Amino acid sequence: MPTYANRMSEIKPSPTIALAQKAKELKANGKHIISLAVGEPDAATPEYIKLAAIKAIENNLTKYTPVNGVIELREAITRRYYNQKRLEYSTEQVTVGCGGKQVIFNALFASLNPGDEVLIPTPYWVSYPDMVKLAGGTPRFITCEDNGDGLKPNYQQLEEMINHKTKWLILNYPNNPTGTILSKQDLRKIADILLKHEHVQILSDDIYEHITFDNQITTNILEVEPRLYPRTFIANGVSKAYAMTGWRLGYGLGNKDLIKKINTLQSQTTYHTSSISQYAAIAALTGTDEFIKQHTALLQKKRDLIVNALHNNTKLCCTPPNGSFYAFFCCEKYLGKIKNDVDFATLLLEREGVAVVPGSAFGMPLYFRLSFALNEDTLKDACERIQRFCKNLIGH
Repeated sequence: MPTYANRMSEIKPSPTIALAQKAKELKANGKHIISLAVGEPDAATPEYIKLAAIKAIENNLTKYTPVNGVIELREAITRRYYNQKRLEYSTEQVTVGCGGKQVIFNALFASLNPGDEVLIPTPYWVSYPDMVKLAGGTPRFITCEDNGDGLKPNYQQLEEMINHKTKWLILNYPNNPTGTILSKQDLRKIADILLKHEHVQILSDDIYEHITFDNQITTNILEVEPRLYPRTFIANGVSKAYAMTGWRLGYGLGNKDLIKKINTLQSQTTYHTSSISQYAAIAALTGTDEFIKQHTALLQKKRDLIVNALHNNTKLCCTPPNGSFYAFFCCEKYLGKIKNDVDFATLLLEREGVAVVPGSAFGMPLYFRLSFALNEDTLKDACERIQRFCKNLIGH
């Protein structure tokens, strides 16, 4: 019998993938399934980006690249951060990887030692805790509270949880799964706490920064407190903003020493992401932002559609997301008719053919996440099914 590494017992498959797989199985058996489970824009990659990839192939730019990405891409990344946020980085402070997920994992793996702790606000993106465990660290979770403006960290608890073992604080705003954005005032509170604890590093996952609604803009903590610059690592990518999920390109910006360690690690694993994807990403980052404007305007309409349909016609509750393309609904009022959020999601899939992700996967039981990055007709159909399911749960 084969044996496996003990560390594998510490992690579990991504629940978003598990739900999507179950939905595919039901679909294969003839059931009409609407999947609201996977975080992927339904829009096509913009033509100018695809043309840049085709041109790269025609120009034979299909060989190995530097581990940390071609210089033109790293220059495009640094220019973008300076132009948009006045954050100054050299190309040696940039690393490019196979998606934002690898970039975050590399940063954790390159920096964590056994016993190191990582603070993660709840709810969190499903992969953070397992990444921390794989890297040898210990995830610790900060309670979030909703005072009418989305689930935000309890700042007093954050300060109380910091100790000599704390290595990282992860910030992900706009948040997956809630779509919450932290204001400058929120970030000021966090920055003031972190200034008292110079050993704590900040991992800012900004992958949804360009997907915001109601004319809101996102702020990086470094724009609020530049003194945190030496110990802040920014993770980002092109997948969400430019509908490039399958291109697998993410990037990170941080201090040179950490970037060097990440590059060393990556040199012994994936080496680099596709050269074609890198040249496509250059086009994305240096081109017009018209696609982002149009896409987010459509997403805002879809957000309003699904939040209004479910909030007004069921007992489900949701604070409208300010960004991302997710809505996070509380199903607590159906307790007694359901056992928990997993039961809610399972029954919804089996009875009505709608796939959502239980909130437990994000560390927040009695909630579920759905993605509204689908066409409007599909979303309307999904809303009708969820409304019917909820009505049948209470028997009228």
